[in-house]
Amino acid sequence: MEKKNCSVVTEFILLGIPHTKGLETMLFVLFLPFYACTLLGNVSILVAILSSSRLHTPMYFFLGNLSVFDMSFSSVTCPKMLLYLMGLSPLISYESCVSQLFFFHFLGSIECFLYTVMAYDRFTAICYPLRYTVIMSPRICGALAVGTWLLGCIHSSILTLLTFTLPYCGPNEVDHFFCDIPALLPLACADTSLAQRVSFTNVGLVSLLCFLLIFLSYTRITISILHIRSTEGRRRAFSTCSAHLIAILCAYGPIITVYLQPMPNPMLGTVVQILMNLVGPMLNPLIYTLRNKEVKTALKIIWHRTNHVPES
Repeated sequence: MEKKNCSVVTEFILLGIPHTKGLETMLFVLFLPFYACTLLGNVSILVAILSSSRLHTPMYFFLGNLSVFDMSFSSVTCPKMLLYLMGLSPLISYESCVSQLFFFHFLGSIECFLYTVMAYDRFTAICYPLRYTVIMSPRICGALAVGTWLLGCIHSSILTLLTFTLPYCGPNEVDHFFCDIPALLPLACADTSLAQRVSFTNVGLVSLLCFLLIFLSYTRITISILHIRSTEGRRRAFSTCSAHLIAILCAYGPIITVYLQPMPNPMLGTVVQILMNLVGPMLNPLIYTLRNKEVKTALKIIWHRTNHVPES
């Protein structure tokens, strides 16, 4: 396919959320509390984990990592979207667009890898309780956390290089509220079939591999739980794992809807990505806090200390 003879794009115009012209103020008022709750909820969990020695365990170490990634993931796209909804310029420079796409997929893929590591942690805790502290030692936990960062960096670098090695010479209007692969590739003035195939395969393989490992872990966990004789023991084991499973379903639904459909629906994709950027990161603190007595206890202690209230 011949390249078009036109000037190179130096900035993009984010057209925002489709079919919402005139609703910007209402959407800003709606979305701002979601973003604020995301930051507040995840900071609360992080502070609880850091301040309570009882929560210095592998499970809470990974939960703390998840809180950091949720805040960062939401912050990649939400501030720019909120500024646009306030009536500020929808322009984004070429370099900022590259950064936005890279960090969106970097943090998003890390979350997938982290859910897989958290499933392995629960598998080890329930299936090998006597060897748990040896298998999930601080050194191993640190190595697993660093591994998720490295794999996320490799995954995102491939997608970013594929997208931005293509020439962009106009038009420069991105029919989306942030820079993402499905919205950018139609603007390239060269053949995008390779980028489309590789990005589809890359996202698909990462998601499928992580999902299979999580599925295998929880299959083995379920078998082990059913062999627990104590009703209370079974209840506690299921309660610990259910929060993780709910979070996984919230994470993988949007990935399948947006990236793994041969002919994606643009409007559906936009709605799902708003939920993935705003609602998902806000739900994780609620999911893990409401179903976790230890985190709630740590947060109560912090609240009492902050307000100088005697602990009951």
